[in-house]
Amino acid sequence: MNKEPKTLQEAILYFSSKDNCRDYLVARRWPNGVTCPTCESESVTAQPKYNRWQCASHHDRRQFTLKTGTIFEDSPIGLDKWLSVMWLVVNCKNGISSYEISRAVGVTQKSAWFMSHRVRLALGMESSEQLSGHVEADETYIGGKARNMHRTKLAKRVAEFATPRTGRNQNIGKVAVMGLLERHGQIRTMVVADTKRRSLHGNVSKHVESGSTVYTDALRSYNDLDREYIHHVINHAEKYVDGQIHTNGVENFWSLLKRTLGGTYVSVEPFHLFRYLDEQSFRFNNRTLNDGQRFDIASRAIIGKRLTFAQVTGKAASQPG
Repeated sequence: MNKEPKTLQEAILYFSSKDNCRDYLVARRWPNGVTCPTCESESVTAQPKYNRWQCASHHDRRQFTLKTGTIFEDSPIGLDKWLSVMWLVVNCKNGISSYEISRAVGVTQKSAWFMSHRVRLALGMESSEQLSGHVEADETYIGGKARNMHRTKLAKRVAEFATPRTGRNQNIGKVAVMGLLERHGQIRTMVVADTKRRSLHGNVSKHVESGSTVYTDALRSYNDLDREYIHHVINHAEKYVDGQIHTNGVENFWSLLKRTLGGTYVSVEPFHLFRYLDEQSFRFNNRTLNDGQRFDIASRAIIGKRLTFAQVTGKAASQPG
């Protein structure tokens, strides 16, 4: 087998061969030999003429292909294009738009958009292991500026987000997002309903090991974290760094995320925001690896995940990603 790719040029040449595509994915999906996705039987027969296998047991869906049970399932697009798209989404630091994928790979923009969302589903790798040590917690708002809205839309949003105390929320129409960064380690991001204490404390408890040191800004919603954690607060009205007390790491991630959303994707619907968070978090968490190593991790995460067009367009319940 040819040497596996480490750069974009090598990937384009390597995955132009259908045999290389098949061998690359088979080695990661079935390292101990091909098994039936339905019954997990090892008694399968290859049918190379039809590019599929058949299980010896008699049950529904005896015949299967490499795409069966993966994000590629039921897609008529070849693996050569699929793996090229996956390489671009996984390795472009600031993301890549569906229009650019469409031009580069030779598919329609609609297909490129659907393909990129299916790849993002694979990148949503939620870990059961909690963050520990020194953890920065912060929140931000994602969305367009109120001053750029049409006056009729702005009036509607003001009515929706107005409060008796303030009369008008400064984050009209925006979506709240929380991030938890283990210093020199991984980040966890999630869309939150609001930035009130219950929402923020709940995510800290879920993702951060008890007894860890947690750094936050002076938002009152973080008060009382010291009951379970060593809690340090930096007041940004006074300064941004006080020795080791700061949230600069997670704020750096927000700058990367917003540059990607604003510069590459331009406009992201709140319904899809969690997918873009997964994409950016994946690249950040694997930032020390080369492109080939990042792609290898992503290609092992395509199994058991399915996203239909009805789900991605909101016409059916979507699998959390």
